[in-house]
Amino acid sequence: MIDPENLVRRFDENASLFHELMSFKVREILLVSSPYDAFALEEDGSLAQRIINEYNGLNLSAPPRLTHVSTVQEALQHLSKRKFDLVLCMPFVGSMDAFSVGRQIKKHQPRLPVILLTPNLHCLEAASQRDCSGVDRTYVWTRDSRLLLALIKNLEDHVNVKADTRTAMVRVLILVEDSPEYISSFLPILYQAVVQQTRSVLEESFNEEHRLLKMRARPKILLASNYEEARKLIRRYRDYVFCVMSDTRFTRKGVFDDNAGIRLLRYVRKNDKDISLLLMSSDSFNQQKAEQIPASFVDKNSSDLLQIIKGYFEKYLGFGDFVFRLPDGQEVGRAKNFKEFESAVCTIPEISFLYHAKRQHFSNWVMARSEIGMATLLGAIRTDDFDTVDSMRTYLSESIFALRKWRHQGVVADFEKHDFDPRVIDIVKIGDGSLGGKARGLAFLSSLLHSRQDIRQKFYGYPVKIPKTLVITTDIFNDFVDSNMLFYLCGGRDHIVRRQFLKAQLPEILVESLRIFLKKVFWPLAVRSSSMFEDAQYRPYAGLYETVMLPNDHQDFEVRLKQLQDAVKLVYASTFFANPRSYAKSVGQKRHDSMSVIIQQLIGQKTGSYFYPAISGVAQSYNYYPISYMKPEDGIVSMALGFGKAVVEGEKCFRFCPKYPKILPQFSTVDLMLKNTQRYFYALDMSCNEDDLTNAANLVKLEISEAQENYAINNVCSTYIEDEQRIRESGVGPKVVLFSQILKYKLFPLADIINDMLMICEKGMGGPVEIEFAVDLTGDAHKNKFYLLQTRPLIVGGEVEDVRLSEHEINKALFYSEQTLGHGLNTDIEDIILVKDFGFSLDKTPIIAREISEINSKIARRGKKYILAGPGRWGSADPLLGIPVRWHDISAVGAIVELVTEQVNVEPSQGTHFFQNITSLNIFYMTISLGKTADLFDRKQIEGLDLISETDHLLHLRSCTTFTIKVDGKTAHGVIVSNQTN
Repeated sequence: MIDPENLVRRFDENASLFHELMSFKVREILLVSSPYDAFALEEDGSLAQRIINEYNGLNLSAPPRLTHVSTVQEALQHLSKRKFDLVLCMPFVGSMDAFSVGRQIKKHQPRLPVILLTPNLHCLEAASQRDCSGVDRTYVWTRDSRLLLALIKNLEDHVNVKADTRTAMVRVLILVEDSPEYISSFLPILYQAVVQQTRSVLEESFNEEHRLLKMRARPKILLASNYEEARKLIRRYRDYVFCVMSDTRFTRKGVFDDNAGIRLLRYVRKNDKDISLLLMSSDSFNQQKAEQIPASFVDKNSSDLLQIIKGYFEKYLGFGDFVFRLPDGQEVGRAKNFKEFESAVCTIPEISFLYHAKRQHFSNWVMARSEIGMATLLGAIRTDDFDTVDSMRTYLSESIFALRKWRHQGVVADFEKHDFDPRVIDIVKIGDGSLGGKARGLAFLSSLLHSRQDIRQKFYGYPVKIPKTLVITTDIFNDFVDSNMLFYLCGGRDHIVRRQFLKAQLPEILVESLRIFLKKVFWPLAVRSSSMFEDAQYRPYAGLYETVMLPNDHQDFEVRLKQLQDAVKLVYASTFFANPRSYAKSVGQKRHDSMSVIIQQLIGQKTGSYFYPAISGVAQSYNYYPISYMKPEDGIVSMALGFGKAVVEGEKCFRFCPKYPKILPQFSTVDLMLKNTQRYFYALDMSCNEDDLTNAANLVKLEISEAQENYAINNVCSTYIEDEQRIRESGVGPKVVLFSQILKYKLFPLADIINDMLMICEKGMGGPVEIEFAVDLTGDAHKNKFYLLQTRPLIVGGEVEDVRLSEHEINKALFYSEQTLGHGLNTDIEDIILVKDFGFSLDKTPIIAREISEINSKIARRGKKYILAGPGRWGSADPLLGIPVRWHDISAVGAIVELVTEQVNVEPSQGTHFFQNITSLNIFYMTISLGKTADLFDRKQIEGLDLISETDHLLHLRSCTTFTIKVDGKTAHGVIVSNQTN
């Protein structure tokens, strides 16, 4: 059994390899000709345009620019002012012939290539008897624009071949021909065949950038005009030559030899049995001599020469389909791409497999697809290296699978309906629009992981991955909204928007792609938002849109497909919901958001009728509330058993510093453990599989005691032994989620992985970051995996202006806290919404949220901001921890005060979506502990303000002037002072 990842990485670790190829490009061409010759050249159209058309027709990049001059003097003037890569010269320029023109040019720039382009060779007979050193090569112009491409590419190949063979083992094809007429007709055919065939085999590439880069690794074509020159090229590049095409008659030792080509090919065959040989001749009698070498043969006078050459490429050089044959030539199988090839090598007859294996056909075919490292690996193995044919088959099949998988890592591939393979692709997209913020972050993570060999080696055996992901780009959303005329719903009530979106029809091209996708994917799915503005720096839009989780296991495929379509529509619909609209207004966003959708593999294991991950959470590289000797830069992790909804919605979960995972003051005693530990977890109910999705999240909230015994539970939970008043790692009794096996005994290197991921992401994004993650724990330690689900910039800093809090301000403050988020000064707020009874029943929190929403609307209509103060965790989805306000409930808030009371005493929540959006809007957030001496809450002074209105649970108060709010972000100290007391 091979290690697939190491197998491919041995030969192609550096993804920049293809960027280094073809470093020399012809970008500037100087045409030196008489005005008449220039006119003749362009009689059927601009010469420059012909070059551009040839490049565009073959999808080649960066066509060169052509500059025309009529005299040698003009040519020398241009050469002195600008760099040129090539000079094209016509036979006569004024009173000078091309050879004289070339010599003049080479006096000033001896290394600049000069190519003679002539209508025929007869006009050069007299001139050619003199010094020909001024011209490097001669071509006959027959008005075939393909010749322009061929001579340019051939020059590039001769310049680049030394570096490219050394860098990437690029293959070399040597053409031996001495006649300018034959070269001029044959070389264009050869290049067209090479480029077209190379592009055709690259169609299985996963995106256009990959195709263009790999085009650089196409075979080099080197031209030789005599026996000695050909031998020199063959010796110099013998490790890279895969084909020699030779004329039959050319000079050897300075004289013409009718059998020079035959001698050359015999020399090649004697030294290498695997190189493909082709003898070319206008005399068909030479075919018998070719067979004796042995070599293939082509008649140079054939009218269908291009098709013959293309057929030769497909049959002998690995282009086109791989045709599996028996030794007698009978076809027994065919593979058009790597996926089919991987399958076929395991099923073809043994005699066919050995026939191809012994002749390096597998290696040649892989090399023709520019997979240099893999081709070299396969070329180095022999049948004698394996005990059985089956073991060699397995090795070859697993090698190709590893290649396919490796090539798709770190990139976003285009969704191919006929070739989609979820085993090898991490991220694939449908559409040509934007990925959106969240998917862009995933693509960035994938690229980072692919480029960091050190991380893979450090955590070998504990893979760090991203889930399998399909992205539906924003252009599909725009088509969906336009075609169903849904924009009129913007501003409508959420339930009406949801209903109308579910009635609408998705584009047929998307439905068909989802159908193909779903037929190959059988794991539970999360359908998530990835809007244009989501996870953007300074306006993250965190947690404002819908997420739908699907069991994806209904026995009726059409039900599965309908559920997936409905889930996509629900995510689309949430773009028009009140919550994101309120947030957009808060950040001053006037343009409507556009939505991309992520369909992502859910991480976890099925236990009974529930599916959930062992661990999920949020890690931040900056800790707003460090304790002990921790620094803010040491980061903070919030995690829970089950899905991360418990974390991002501010419920009770487990928090630790990844740099100091054993410092846990909130769990320092048994009583604190029982008080602060996670009570509930979220799981996907796999038995809930209705046709109609009524619950967007599709999750159930279970007590920890409902979690069935399994590997994950046993390794994240400890046991409370009531009789002993102790917590043990095992035993019978209530489960306590302490992650001791993970953090204390390092069953899984979670803290180390998180530390490194935060460091890498922070460096990559240029500042503090937040990542969401999940850990899949199984009974097999070798299959435990860490998954990165998301990354986004973390809003930290802004401490530009100097803010100082004086003792006088603290002494007369309404509110003072030593745990405050934000930085700066605000003197524009005059309203406070205060929860008037801290002893309210916790089941009243949803009612209080509605009362806040009503007062918020009145203040917002005045164009004002306010201070919101009350007990518990603001924005928590758990009404027992605080008041569950949403964005549209507090859209006009300017500062928030979280009062920690004896009744509602919870840690400040850093990993929530609510918290992330607060910091991005620079809304000051104070945490005041009423039992803490340093903190201050002057209720008497606050209630002495003017009463504007009162509800069952709230006081709306107003100062006759304004409040001064000061927050020093460097010390996290904040103060709110009423100016009317001055």
